[in-house]
Amino acid sequence: MSAPDIAGILEKSKELDQLRKEQEDVLIEINKMHKKLQATPEVVEKPGDNSLLKLKNLYVHAKDLSESEVSVSNLLLSQLDALLPSGPPGQPRRRMEGNEQKRKRMKPDSDISRISPSMRSQLEACASLKGEQVAARVTVTQEDADKDEWFVVKVMHFDKDTREFEVLDEEPGDDEEGGVQRKYKLPMSAIIPFPKRNDPSSAIDFPTGRPVLAVYPGTTALYKATVVNGHRKRKTDDYLLEFDDDEEDGSLPQRTVPFHKVVALPEGHRQ
Repeated sequence: MSAPDIAGILEKSKELDQLRKEQEDVLIEINKMHKKLQATPEVVEKPGDNSLLKLKNLYVHAKDLSESEVSVSNLLLSQLDALLPSGPPGQPRRRMEGNEQKRKRMKPDSDISRISPSMRSQLEACASLKGEQVAARVTVTQEDADKDEWFVVKVMHFDKDTREFEVLDEEPGDDEEGGVQRKYKLPMSAIIPFPKRNDPSSAIDFPTGRPVLAVYPGTTALYKATVVNGHRKRKTDDYLLEFDDDEEDGSLPQRTVPFHKVVALPEGHRQ
């Protein structure tokens, strides 16, 4: 092994160490924001408050650092593989193939160990949703055109390796063939957990005029709506909403929706 080769490996090792330190700093800031929002959730309603934007930017930064860590780790592995001997002379080929198969089987565990703490926390939170009802964005075909629809589904399983949810549509609409329950595999970005019915503190206090995504009364479908009574006396109180495209006699009726069936409107939502 030459000196330049060693120097290159050491340089990448320092870069990897720096990335991990930055991830720890970002995680500390994320935890601070979580505590702040848990202690004073009403702060997001104040004019000019950017707490949620700051939290989003921290998660984006954590994701970028995690991806950089994986990239540098893979480069280090490639450098070491290139420098290590392939095995003693005369080593049976069959034995080497067996070691390769063992390395492949171990790869998922190695990948998981390189996941940043913030991403690991997200994956664990997703896995904890098993058996829960959530809001899901599903692409359906209508009149030879694809359209995104949001409706209530039950989480059956979450795969931490593929980062996909397996969900069940328990109450398919009349347009489904025979009303058969359908299963879908969806990415993390297509799932929004509902506030817990028995834990009102998990619900966001949406101010009057805020656009949201909510379950339309009497259905399992979610549509864009606007909050009419944002200043509720208790967190367990229902929301009064006006749903888009729900016009009756020239005006939008105000409909009551439980707090645990209302979520934040996803960025870039179209419906």
